[in-house]
Amino acid sequence: MYYGHSDHEQYGAGGHMSHATAPGFHNPSPAPPPRYTAPYVVQHPGGTIRWSSGLCHCCDHPENCLITCVCPCITFGQIAEIVSKGSPNCAVSGTIYTVLCFIGLPCLYSCVYRSRLRAQYDLEESPCVDCLVHFFCEACSLCQEYRELKSRGFDMGIGWEANADRQRRGITVPPVMAQGMNR
Repeated sequence: MYYGHSDHEQYGAGGHMSHATAPGFHNPSPAPPPRYTAPYVVQHPGGTIRWSSGLCHCCDHPENCLITCVCPCITFGQIAEIVSKGSPNCAVSGTIYTVLCFIGLPCLYSCVYRSRLRAQYDLEESPCVDCLVHFFCEACSLCQEYRELKSRGFDMGIGWEANADRQRRGITVPPVMAQGMNR
């Protein structure tokens, strides 16, 4: 049996009619694929960009997860230095965070940097408002921010100045891919 071009769309390569294209069935047009703005970054139609990993994917980077759970001021200091482009540096930001831990309000300081990070990279505000994310899930939010900066090519251990120097010289660190199935 010979099928024309339009018959191929309706019947498929094997000559069988699918349910979605059978007469009487509504075939909604598929949503357009998301636009890619950078490697592994998906932009939504509204203009915001998804985070490179979820809030609860802390075990994607187990070393950082452990450090953040034991001493979150280290992770926060690294994030704050990169987001603020070196001023204040990691030690100053980490010290301020530690002092705020004694009065129980480090989340107020860290949520400001989450908002700055989101603004710099046009990231979506998810799963809820930044201050609530930091208030209820401080360690997870710090880990997510760390992974986001790392996926954007920053070497979190060397600070802002060394990362900026690498970018000026054209040396880039490839994004870290999650370990999955191998061939």
